[in-house]
Amino acid sequence: MENTKTILVTGAGSGIGRAISQYLSKNAYTLVLLGRNLNNLEETKNSLENSDKHQCISCDIRIKKDVATALANSKIKSLYALVANAGIGGENSYSADDRWHEIIDTNLTGTYNTIHECLPYLKKNKASFKKIVIISSILARLGVPGYSAYCASKAGLLGLNRSLAIELAQDKILVNALCPGWVNTDMAHEGLQAFSEALKISKEEAHTKAMTDVPLGKMSEPDEIAQLTAFLVSGAQTSITGQTLDINNGAMMP
Repeated sequence: MENTKTILVTGAGSGIGRAISQYLSKNAYTLVLLGRNLNNLEETKNSLENSDKHQCISCDIRIKKDVATALANSKIKSLYALVANAGIGGENSYSADDRWHEIIDTNLTGTYNTIHECLPYLKKNKASFKKIVIISSILARLGVPGYSAYCASKAGLLGLNRSLAIELAQDKILVNALCPGWVNTDMAHEGLQAFSEALKISKEEAHTKAMTDVPLGKMSEPDEIAQLTAFLVSGAQTSITGQTLDINNGAMMP
């Protein structure tokens, strides 16, 4: 499966990861789709243009060996780009059932594992510049009660982004992060449901309340995140590295 335009996308089974995969498949890239749920990955693969040229592999990014095995099983020789999108959301609390490690291990350590296991493949690629795009979140910049693990994990990705951008510049690997705000995905709607239950209001009322903090008053669509990702990995982009790009309908302006 040697292709100088091979891109690996993690968390490709749903939401933003699926939208990114669909958009990239329209641009002559060959995709390796990683995620925990193989059925979801297969659904994504079947929705891609030229679906037969792409592949999907079940993988737990929290485990280094799992990522290494997935890459070996893909039979690729090199990678042109990595889109590190895999992550989980939800609340946590300092208790016997604390989800701190589950969220940090997936969102932050899992991304760290994935990038480092992919680096030998990226360095072998013959493109003038190779690309890494990390999908973080607006909650890397904002605090939300009950979301300490999620906020910490997404903020950690921005530090990882800056450090790796400097570290990998000599290898001509450009590293950038995206911080989406509300995006019309299942994860966002699960968040709205939890919000509505906490406030004892309807989900529609929770949506209206959430949008009062968004100047444009709307969610982004997954395809918008996909198009910005596609630009960052494109050959037209050779000068942006170590940056965090916010795409949040004006909800936070640093």
